[in-house]
Amino acid sequence: MSRRSGILEFAVLGLLRESPMHGYELRKRLNTSLGVFRAFSYGTLYPCLKTLVANGWLIEETGSTTEDALAAPLTGRRAKIVYRLTAEGKEHFEQLLSQTGPDAYEDETFAARFAFFGQTSRDVRMRVLEGRRSRLEERLEKMSASLARTRERLDDYTLELQRHGMESVEREVRWLNELIESERAGRDLKGPASGEPASRDTTSGASGVLPRPGDDPRPDAPDDTAT
Repeated sequence: MSRRSGILEFAVLGLLRESPMHGYELRKRLNTSLGVFRAFSYGTLYPCLKTLVANGWLIEETGSTTEDALAAPLTGRRAKIVYRLTAEGKEHFEQLLSQTGPDAYEDETFAARFAFFGQTSRDVRMRVLEGRRSRLEERLEKMSASLARTRERLDDYTLELQRHGMESVEREVRWLNELIESERAGRDLKGPASGEPASRDTTSGASGVLPRPGDDPRPDAPDDTAT
């Protein structure tokens, strides 16, 4: 399984832990709540859902409401398939949440992990944040050394691009420092100050995640027509 497929499975399980959804709702939440999934299709989502069902982590149910079930035969359309997390799926997701290895710090995975910090214990959050900070500090050292070696050979525009990249990494390191200090002080972004996962704020997407300093919010993509 590719890393991107693994991230998608993790995110789907996390969203379905909040409530059952059909494919259209899931895709919309993935697009709007988790920026890493803005450009993916039903052709990517549905094979993922089928795999999770085959593994016993999800079950398929027909129709989310009585109204849906009654409307389907009248309109000639198939009732929507709703996906629900099983007990085994919840246990598997909690195992994924507890992982703090190097994969949790990478660019492709960190955003998805952070999006579900509201469901993650404080000690795990700390290890992931500190691991991410360490990874970025190493990257800064390499970027600085490379810039020092090549500065005289670069034109002004390439040099400015290099500086912009370094500033972006420095901004994220500062942001991580603030988060780590808050965690050490026993403060959650949302929820009680305890060792238990913070309470959810589903009105603002997965875990009520705040954007990183310097990030520009992107408008929601237009809704696609469900198939």
